[in-house]
Amino acid sequence: MPQPSSPIEPPPSPTLSASQVSTLRELGEQRTAETGELLYRVGDRDYPFIVILEGEVTILDSTGNEIVRHGASGFLGELNLLSGQTVFVTAVVTEPLRYIAVPREMLRTLLYEDGPLSDVVLSAFIARREGLQRVPGLGLEIVGPHSSRATVRMVDFARSNRLPFAWRDPERDGDPTVAALVEGLDEAELPLVRLPGGTALLGPAPGEVSRALGIGLELAPREEVDLLAVGAGPAGLGAAVYGASEGLNTLVIDSAGLGGQAGASRRIENYLGFPAGISGTELTSRAVTQARKFEARFATPYRALSLESEDGRHLVRLEDDHEIAARAVLIATGAQYRRLPVEDLDQYEGISIFYAAGPPEAQLCGAARVAVVGGGNSAGQAAVWLSRGGALVTLLHRRADVRETMSDYLVRELDRFGVAVRDSSEIAALHGTSGELEAVTLTDGAQLRFSYLFLFLGALPCTDWLAGGVARDGDGFILTGPAAGVASHLETNVPGVFAAGDVRSGSTKRCATAVGEGASAVQLIHAYLA
Repeated sequence: MPQPSSPIEPPPSPTLSASQVSTLRELGEQRTAETGELLYRVGDRDYPFIVILEGEVTILDSTGNEIVRHGASGFLGELNLLSGQTVFVTAVVTEPLRYIAVPREMLRTLLYEDGPLSDVVLSAFIARREGLQRVPGLGLEIVGPHSSRATVRMVDFARSNRLPFAWRDPERDGDPTVAALVEGLDEAELPLVRLPGGTALLGPAPGEVSRALGIGLELAPREEVDLLAVGAGPAGLGAAVYGASEGLNTLVIDSAGLGGQAGASRRIENYLGFPAGISGTELTSRAVTQARKFEARFATPYRALSLESEDGRHLVRLEDDHEIAARAVLIATGAQYRRLPVEDLDQYEGISIFYAAGPPEAQLCGAARVAVVGGGNSAGQAAVWLSRGGALVTLLHRRADVRETMSDYLVRELDRFGVAVRDSSEIAALHGTSGELEAVTLTDGAQLRFSYLFLFLGALPCTDWLAGGVARDGDGFILTGPAAGVASHLETNVPGVFAAGDVRSGSTKRCATAVGEGASAVQLIHAYLA
């Protein structure tokens, strides 16, 4: 039986209308279960979408603590039903149950076709995933010290893929039990990763963990496709939807997770069609679902190492001895976060300095003093989000007026939610111990006390893997159109290789623009292939 409730406040449990239940009844199988029966448990790889007709089901974490209860007209599941991930929680019947079981593949098809049902289910799944990220000890357990680069990489992988996880650092936790778990392991065996269900992996690569969780597509040693999109941010996702819907055999790869920097945004307020705004997670989830409807494939994390083009064919080599031959390539690798040029930055990263402000970070900050560093829209969105969560937030930026780089609506939001804005401010030094930030010194000599920093300093293009083939500007951004000596505005100097989104020189760094460029590139690719 369930233990006392978890201290985490669960998201509201939406219910389905009578007509929606009727639709699902026609597609699924009606079943019954008695009190105490398990519908699925932590680590299960396959379970159906469950709609409750009568009775009650309680969702438990891995230690048996109650997270939430669902009753009649409610439904079970979260994003792993659509992604194929193993389940992070256990569902136990707490009142005699009559329910409908709908296979997950059938659910995907229905969500493509039924807009109102898709809105209810997707919104609930996304809210539940964010809720699970706040539950202590749920999901992956990553055991390894902050001094281990492989451990930090694994933590970054979990964060970028919005996976529930717990990081046990034997150098900081002071728990002899944690230290004993990795005692005697060498650097190649770190981190120790425990999967939901108990399986333990020593020194795994992110791809190994991804596929063990059932997330990632396992690529063949050699794949042949019509269109390869390198990068799964807004531009790559836009190309995936339009390329696959227009009959191209489309594959999207990414070295981290789906969504890019936009996928980590708390709320995108200026995206067409969403007057109340939309979170990066929801936008990404909807785009991926839409692309999969048209049979686009997504493979993460696979890092591109090189691009070779000859006689109208393009070969992209990936790590772990994989290669992809494509008739056309869209480079949509975006950019990676700029880091502060200060000493010992790496000692704080992942502990008290972050590059995204998600639910785990917001919960960690609580009512602490927090600095958000940057003057763009992403920095403004993060500052507002953290302030709404109770943190005491100061926005530091290097220009004389934040209005030079931030949208007016966000400047007003900063004032509305009490974010202090400090102009002409740059960090010169960090102060703290064992990765715990205590204060920063600015270039003007002022010292300010902060417990956490969130860095939104712009980005550098992810183009170092291209070597000398594709022409780039002095900062490494890809040249296209007339700047590359071609007429097509998204084509590079290499015929059949296109670029879209933030990675393209001269592009407008906005989510909607990247989506539009990804979609436009598909039309140009069709013309090229013809």
